[in-house]
Amino acid sequence: MGTQLSVGTAAAEPSSTPAGLEEFYGQKVSWAACDRPYATLECATISVPLDYRAPDGERIAVTISRKKAADQANRRGVLLLNPGGPGGSGLQWPDILGKTPVGKVYDLIGFDPRGVGKSTALLCEVAPALVRLNTRPGDAELAGWAADARASEAGCERSAGGLRPHVNTPNTARDMDVIRGVLGEKKINYLGYSYGTYLGAVYGSLFPKNLHRSVLDSAVHPEWIWHEQFKQQAVALRQNVDLWAGWVGQRNATFRLGKTQAEVLATVEDLAAKLAKKPVGGFDRNSLDLVVGTGARYRQLWDDLGYILLDVKNSATTDKPVPTPSDALTAAGLIRELGIAETRSGVFDTVTCEADWQRDLNGYYSDMKLFREKYPYGFGVLRAAPTTCTFRSFTPPERPVDLKRDGYQTGLVIQADGDTQTQYDGGPAMAERLRGHLISVADEGTHGFYGFGNACVNRHVERYLIDGVLPPTRVTCAGEARPNVPAGLEAVDATAATTQGLAVGAERGSLADSVRQYIAANRLMEKVAG
Repeated sequence: MGTQLSVGTAAAEPSSTPAGLEEFYGQKVSWAACDRPYATLECATISVPLDYRAPDGERIAVTISRKKAADQANRRGVLLLNPGGPGGSGLQWPDILGKTPVGKVYDLIGFDPRGVGKSTALLCEVAPALVRLNTRPGDAELAGWAADARASEAGCERSAGGLRPHVNTPNTARDMDVIRGVLGEKKINYLGYSYGTYLGAVYGSLFPKNLHRSVLDSAVHPEWIWHEQFKQQAVALRQNVDLWAGWVGQRNATFRLGKTQAEVLATVEDLAAKLAKKPVGGFDRNSLDLVVGTGARYRQLWDDLGYILLDVKNSATTDKPVPTPSDALTAAGLIRELGIAETRSGVFDTVTCEADWQRDLNGYYSDMKLFREKYPYGFGVLRAAPTTCTFRSFTPPERPVDLKRDGYQTGLVIQADGDTQTQYDGGPAMAERLRGHLISVADEGTHGFYGFGNACVNRHVERYLIDGVLPPTRVTCAGEARPNVPAGLEAVDATAATTQGLAVGAERGSLADSVRQYIAANRLMEKVAG
């Protein structure tokens, strides 16, 4: 852990300590410098029951991190942070948000939830892949996807079967209340992103008297736990692609991919068919579907995506070399990496099994056939496929929590209308369920907002968390502006169109540089795991 910095002994008030858990709530907290790369923070490890129904039984560890409020004279308490997942590590998040105005007046508390990272980790055996992932699998491939999911579930059961029934959202919420207790706080404040919104809603439902202010950023739909949540990701991906295609169609003079949304989509499908037979420089149909789905969600990448497809289209339809195709393919590769960065850990494959999934494989196969046709972009078919939860090898010890707000302050819910990880409908539904105030971000595909650049969102969240002032019940913040490419339908010849597109990209460097700079400026790699 490192050199010891301080020791705290304060326990929560007896009235806020559940019976039988006094030892856990009253344990001493030994803070020390965190291990690298979080050495600027303090860390501590506490013990929690493996099974809260049997607190005298086995125990597991939960590691927490802290960045004290910069302005201790105006300290507002503690703000617990969760980045999502399920399975995302939260130890670094006090550092990520430490320079915000909220970090000046709150002790920021991060933690690795049970099963994650430096807490008692849930590690699954990695099963050999039985199928090659295909954005548009044929009928003969569908059974292979099911076999792959079954093998992955068996790998988790072999290595973590004793731990998995106890790694779920309610127990993580109970761990959060132990954290509150050992910090000596009567109440906590909470900021959660993505899956962390559901975790926060569960905590407030189980411990309403112990929660003060809450911000749920990019919310899970309370009625989509969990299978429908994934299927709706494919719907959001397609909605963004349709919007992008309409925008590109209005600028045919620049992109030469079609004059209408329908023509642009037809061009994409024609290119998909060509790439399925003959990839361009390793860029195949899978790559196309991933890049189109991922690039279309980020509005500022819309022109880059258009130039990329223009270059790939010309490469696929002529044997003649086109200007700097490697630049376009490098840019496409960067976008593709964003699309596949949403990894699944053993915790993901366990927590998402806390609710029942259908067992009938024919239902999955029917959905996959529909999704490969209607939602191929961004690997939409994966959202309809069987998962480890289809073959769940354990029985959850409790049903999902009935979400409600009864006893804590009105909170904020933030949602973008183009978010592909938590589809927009989740925001209004969560705000309605918890009777909270909704901040919508218009024409925006980003996921996770507070602290990441949207001044309107930041202003409302900070006034609420710092001053306790609620925004209007419904607020709309503007999203990131679309690229400044003039509309125009008259296309020039193919060679000139290619040259024009790459010239525009060259004004900002290259296409690859443009994409790379956008990813860095918006810190996208910090947010894609939620």
